[in-house]
Amino acid sequence: MSYRVWAALLICFSAFAGDKANYNIHLWEPGKVPLAQGDGPLDNPFVTVFLPPENKRNGAAMIVAPGGSNIMLMYGVEGMQIAEKLNDWGIAAFVLTYRLSPKYNEAARVADGKRAIELVRSRASEWKVDPARIGYIGFSAGSNLGRSVAAAAPPGDPGRPDYLVLVYGAGRATQGEVLKTFPPTFLIAAADDRGASLPSAQLFQDLTRAGAVAEIHIYQKGHHGFGAGYGAPEFSDWMGRLEHFLKIGKVIP
Repeated sequence: MSYRVWAALLICFSAFAGDKANYNIHLWEPGKVPLAQGDGPLDNPFVTVFLPPENKRNGAAMIVAPGGSNIMLMYGVEGMQIAEKLNDWGIAAFVLTYRLSPKYNEAARVADGKRAIELVRSRASEWKVDPARIGYIGFSAGSNLGRSVAAAAPPGDPGRPDYLVLVYGAGRATQGEVLKTFPPTFLIAAADDRGASLPSAQLFQDLTRAGAVAEIHIYQKGHHGFGAGYGAPEFSDWMGRLEHFLKIGKVIP
């Protein structure tokens, strides 16, 4: 998919967000985007804000990073549907539009992921968010990015997520990664999706051996890209399992 076509889809998503009383916020001011290679619609990453109703807010927040092989973003089942479900739980959600290949590399995407967390943390009072309960949920490529963001943001870094959800994508170890200081991590995949399930199982073992908090769910049947899992008998309950993980971890009531 060309950048021109994807920019058109991006505009459609922005229009939908506007209809839903949501809105976009760029991560950087124009002209100040690190590693920028242009000034088009996809050169300035942003988050789309999804806030829960006032009577449901519990102070938790989550960056939502859709997948798409780093060449596109699956805004529907891995973006808006997830954000709306998080809102039902009282969690403020921020769908991340990060920079894509081939124009941008992993370094730019990691910068986008960290900056999104920093942005939410810096405006916590505005959105009635607890700055110590800001997490990250990623799908596929967005999930791989989540591990890199956590590795690049040690404890005390304002770009560090307080909890991490990696959905069918365990990512790869990066230089300087210290698993014993990783935030509590929730991993999920389908066994048939071996490119995600086996690395997820390995990361769970490594995190547990290192002394970090981790939980994993591998479904015996299924496929890659199940998103929220609505209507899918193999994994329709996975978001309920995530909600339980967040309750046990005292992220939400």
